[in-house]
Amino acid sequence: MPPRRRAVAARVGALAAATHAGPTVAVTTVATLLAVAAGVPAGRVVLLSAAVLAGQASIGWSNDWLDADRDRAVARADKPVVQGAVAPSLLRSAALGAATLAVVLSLLLGLVPGVLLLVLVASGWAYNAGLKRTAASAVPYVTGFGALPAGVVAAAPGAPAAPWWLVAAGGALGAAAHLANVAPDLEDDLATGVRGLPHRLGAQASAVTGALLLGAASLVLVLGPEGPTTTTGWIVVVLAVPAVVVAALAGTARFRRLAFPAVMLLTVLDVALLVAGGASLV
Repeated sequence: MPPRRRAVAARVGALAAATHAGPTVAVTTVATLLAVAAGVPAGRVVLLSAAVLAGQASIGWSNDWLDADRDRAVARADKPVVQGAVAPSLLRSAALGAATLAVVLSLLLGLVPGVLLLVLVASGWAYNAGLKRTAASAVPYVTGFGALPAGVVAAAPGAPAAPWWLVAAGGALGAAAHLANVAPDLEDDLATGVRGLPHRLGAQASAVTGALLLGAASLVLVLGPEGPTTTTGWIVVVLAVPAVVVAALAGTARFRRLAFPAVMLLTVLDVALLVAGGASLV
């Protein structure tokens, strides 16, 4: 490969990594599955997925842009900006461009679903911009992930409000994701002046709280829908057990980096099984 093409490919790869690709793909997948389950028409599903993807990319890029100095200070070798693969100025431009695209695409779905989907984007930016340093650090996760399913359901033509149990489960999963996501970086965060809720609770209390929230969210998804619990519902309960155990162990160094992927994987599986089980979201 010619040097110029190799440089471009490396830049594109660095930008993709800076979106926080794992969570971005997981959240977009969850939104897409929920849209299908809610009966959103195919064309609007594509539009909704693109809106969520743009919003999540903007959050990831803004995080690495705003945290560039902190990440360098603690030598975060996993960050493309620390590796020198991408400049903070490029991340800033990409974040602002993706956020603008997310606004346009979301509002094309209509005012109500658009605003609800943008609550997630605004929450992510608010967290990156400073709420992560406060005792209210979990609030953006709770509001953002609670608003996401509400926005998806609202995108279905003539759909009523999203059921309470879906919004409640989203908020609980968001809080659990926050506690698990912060776990590996507690010491680095404290060294650079970040004292969010997990830092104030401590590693062990955060891990236990996250595990309880994760288990509660899975139970709400299983028991919330009307009618008897289905086979797929009980599968959700079984799958939740190992994820809850890993989340509970996130207070120990050995399991810290496994907790967040476990939460994300369980969330995607829960929603996939919800769809497979035919649960009504409207």
